[in-house]
Amino acid sequence: MKHLDLSHLRSRTLTVTPRRLRSLSVALLFSYLLSSCTILIKDPIENNIAPIQRIEEAEIRSLVNEDLLNVDPPDRKPVVAVYRESFTDQTGARRSNSQFATFSTAITQAPYAYLIRALQHAGKNNDGFFEVVERVGLDHVTKERQLIRSTRESFDEKQKLPPLVFAGLIIEGGVIGYESNTTSGGAGARYLGIGTSKAYRRDTVQVSLRIVSVTTGKVLMEVLVSKTILSASLDNDVFRFVADSTELVEVEGGVVRNESVNIALQAAIETAVLQIIKEGIEYNYWTVRR
Repeated sequence: MKHLDLSHLRSRTLTVTPRRLRSLSVALLFSYLLSSCTILIKDPIENNIAPIQRIEEAEIRSLVNEDLLNVDPPDRKPVVAVYRESFTDQTGARRSNSQFATFSTAITQAPYAYLIRALQHAGKNNDGFFEVVERVGLDHVTKERQLIRSTRESFDEKQKLPPLVFAGLIIEGGVIGYESNTTSGGAGARYLGIGTSKAYRRDTVQVSLRIVSVTTGKVLMEVLVSKTILSASLDNDVFRFVADSTELVEVEGGVVRNESVNIALQAAIETAVLQIIKEGIEYNYWTVRR
């Protein structure tokens, strides 16, 4: 039986000095913060930090206001038209930036697209409410009709094109107000070099919508709708003195969540269309089937 010689092994004792303890604490702090930042950068969705959706997982929603889809159908669909110039951004507001000047507009320059979509989808679950005719790209429609006529004349076809459908109502208005920082505030705390703070801001967008009779030129109805846009931020920071209090280490991180201005504008326009439908029923401009 062989005897193992363990005399060369000696026990070692690790002496923990205050300097080593501070270094170890800083290392652990950095590891934690870096892992948190890695999670934040890699997958902010699963951690409910950023309101971002992957393209393949994004849900396509036709309308923000679901009540607009379920309005009762009219006895006779009103034929409406929306011109590009009849529903525009009238605020001229620019994106707010405290660091440098920006010339980007705060409101989309095609709000009529949201209005046409809202009119087209109004009462969609009940065969629709409005009959929307094309007026934004009317020049393109006219050119195509001219091409059809010239082609038919070349082949001696005498079949005529049906006339374009005219609108009895024109919908006008626009985005008439955008106010930023209507309400702002925040709170924070700091203890032993560890701090956190929260801040919020509230903006407001206002939409005007009116129905004009083509026959008489009278403004039949007009509504004003306001929508609030919320923004919030969360900031965290940590600082420590290391190397016998001769060096300062500081780490900061934060997240900002802004509600989409376009979605808020879309919701305001859809609410205005829904209000127009209700007022039209109340004033007997159209009747609905119950």
